[in-house]
Amino acid sequence: MTIKRHFAVAGLIAAGALALSACGSDSTAPTANGSSGNSVPAPTNTAQVECGSKKLTAEGSSAQKGAMDVFIQAYGQKCAGQQLAYNPSGSGNGVSRFTQGQVDFGASDSALSAEKGEVDKAKTRCQGNPAWNLPLVFGPVAISYKLDGADELNLTSDVIAKIFSGAVKTWDDAAITAANNGKALPAKPIQVIYRGDDSGTTDNFQNYLGASAPSVWTKGAGKKFVGGTGQGAQGSAGVADAIGAADGTIGYIEWSYAQDKNLKMAKLNGAALTADTAAAAIKSAKVKGEGNDLVLDLKALYADKTQGIYPLVLGTYELVCSKGYDADTAKAVKAFLTVAATDAQAQLADAGYVPLPSDFQKKILDAIKAIA
Repeated sequence: MTIKRHFAVAGLIAAGALALSACGSDSTAPTANGSSGNSVPAPTNTAQVECGSKKLTAEGSSAQKGAMDVFIQAYGQKCAGQQLAYNPSGSGNGVSRFTQGQVDFGASDSALSAEKGEVDKAKTRCQGNPAWNLPLVFGPVAISYKLDGADELNLTSDVIAKIFSGAVKTWDDAAITAANNGKALPAKPIQVIYRGDDSGTTDNFQNYLGASAPSVWTKGAGKKFVGGTGQGAQGSAGVADAIGAADGTIGYIEWSYAQDKNLKMAKLNGAALTADTAAAAIKSAKVKGEGNDLVLDLKALYADKTQGIYPLVLGTYELVCSKGYDADTAKAVKAFLTVAATDAQAQLADAGYVPLPSDFQKKILDAIKAIA
């Protein structure tokens, strides 16, 4: 499904434009030509693409499912008759299917890991050429909950780490009471809901806890939840359904899913999840990858407790071969990603995501153009 959203994002887009170190903005976007593979004159404010005739496949992050719906629709309009089949099976599957050569590109909420051998596997899959991590989709992660009698909830980083490690077990715990200005919550058990499948969202969430509450969260990170408490659910949709199904639940989930299910969202160190607070965080993000490998450095962002920012945001990467595709696949992959990075961006706000900042969009487009 396409998750529709109606919220103010003007501040988020404007702040995001200052965010990530990149070159200047690009005033071009794609046009289409059907399956012939020949460029055609572009309309105003669009760029030319060669659509090719390849029917693409991709798999991975469920966090970007709503964005992919937008991208696929825009791609079909620009490249008549062209298709992309996307399976939102989770970031772990996105990495494995891509590195095994079972899909044309993967999608993951965390970059390929050298430590886990993913970088080397991807290089083998790409005929000895490096794979690139291209962050096309940005979105905050909500701490969603269901608790009768608690319409508002504030949690500090330390308290969140204690809840998700099992150290805080009831909603009337003194640590939660203190975080809410002495207001005691109902004396009910806390039911932690986590992603049961390998998930980049889990990886980002646990990295956030490690950076923002290092003395409390000592369990590490990774795509598997390591908190040792709670109940696992499959995919972002499964987490949303599980949170909404029982009183006393709490879990981490992408903003679009939380809004789609009308779930309550906790404040994070006093900051509510809004367009403005997410914008303030995104402008602090940096790129640590080299060249066209646009890996984000979120550690400093996650540790930032500046008043008025909501730092728990993630970027979803499209995992692509820099080289190694056959000519027709390369042409189609470049066409799809170009459409996604340009024309389709205008539709992302209504789907619950953050459009690419203009300067970072230029860096993405440069990387896409370099795919061979």
